Amino acid sequence: MRITLLICLLLTSGIATAQVFSNKEVGKKNEALADSLKEAEYPYVLPILGAKATKAGYSLPYSAGVSVQYFGSKSDIVIENLMVGFNNGTMYDLDGLVRFDDSRATAEAITVRPDVWLFPFLNVYGIFGKAAATTEVNFGVWVPDSTGVDKEILSTGTIVDFNTTTFGLGMTPTIGVGGGFLALDINMAWVDVPQLSKPARSFVFGPRFGKSFKLKNPESNIAVWVGGFRVSIASRTDGSLDLAEVFPEGGGEIGIKIDQGIVKVGDAQDQVDIWWNNLPPAQQNNPVNKAKYEAANAALARAGEILNSADQALNTISNSTVQYSMDKRVKDPWNFIVGSQYQVHKHLMFRFEVGFLGSRNQFMGGLQYRFGL
Repeated sequence: MRITLLICLLLTSGIATAQVFSNKEVGKKNEALADSLKEAEYPYVLPILGAKATKAGYSLPYSAGVSVQYFGSKSDIVIENLMVGFNNGTMYDLDGLVRFDDSRATAEAITVRPDVWLFPFLNVYGIFGKAAATTEVNFGVWVPDSTGVDKEILSTGTIVDFNTTTFGLGMTPTIGVGGGFLALDINMAWVDVPQLSKPARSFVFGPRFGKSFKLKNPESNIAVWVGGFRVSIASRTDGSLDLAEVFPEGGGEIGIKIDQGIVKVGDAQDQVDIWWNNLPPAQQNNPVNKAKYEAANAALARAGEILNSADQALNTISNSTVQYSMDKRVKDPWNFIVGSQYQVHKHLMFRFEVGFLGSRNQFMGGLQYRFGL
């Protein structure tokens, strides 16, 4: 179940660079600044069309920068279409048999983001980060009884820790007029995990609307904004894990629960057989009863086979592996964000942002240094 961590880790790639933007200076109190921008020679190579933008009265941020950011997140996860196999053997479809309760992942990440203004209204950046996370996944095994009602025969869970590397690319189209701004942060990131057959991928879209307020120092300001944060994750994932990593303490407790589950499957099969054998021939030929009996037999046979395979793997846990494939998604793709930034001067700024509503909460804090290029 360790794969649920990836979703939370992928979310750590979604934070944007410090909120700077090309601002059209307007209003009488800014006339002198606008005139000075129009008269001055733009001294840097980037952004492309930077000289024309300043001639039009836009105040530009320094064209290059690097930011360091801390990000923490908690998110609910939805897992679907799960298939599991042991020791590279048969892959079992667990749909309908295994039901996940609330699965929550928490993650902390440090990312470094170099960026440049390619055009006056387009910033591009890279993402390089390290993340650590913990997740709790709770699930149960359900099988039908003689009445056709599903009953839980095994309930358990696992808590695991995880470390990984994140890398990605992003861009932020943005525009500002009179200190008000619109920024549309877009990025794609990959989480590199040895246990996966290929890096997991995410796509993040974060619109922000805000306003900056100048302070006494003309290069200083405080910006505030609101917006949204939407994450989309490549849904299909497959990989392989050493079973000892999933159950580092030897799987003793889960092994006992699996043994109990095997007994309960046998009891359920006996109940189904007794119910069927006690039906008169006319009722056995009833299509409804026949379908119920066949469905129960199929589900119980599948549950028994899966539990026996898991039990055999746990008995040789040090040499066993588990293979898996699944579809996964965040429970709520969107959440609401509120942020603020203090710009000490055009070189240095500090930023904080929180996300909430729905089933995902997040916090970001960071600093950025900018320079001309």
